[in-house]
Amino acid sequence: MANHQSAIKRIRQSEKKRLHNKYYAKTARNAVRKLRAMSDVNEAKEFFPKVSSMLDRLAKINVIHKNKAANIKSKLALHVNSL
Repeated sequence: MANHQSAIKRIRQSEKKRLHNKYYAKTARNAVRKLRAMSDVNEAKEFFPKVSSMLDRLAKINVIHKNKAANIKSKLALHVNSL
């Protein structure tokens, strides 16, 4: 267990940040899953920019890697265009 006050504070901060990141990453994964399950073209084209924006924001704040966001967006664009 941590003995210094700064170490205890760091543990508290990192736990809070971990839960915050986990929530947003899970929300994004669910949005991607929802978009992949869509079969209606108009609905998918309307939802794609929202998911893309969400992924960009997560990459910007380092919740997910920027290349991972780019890969997911690319795959989703292919999916939406193939509908």
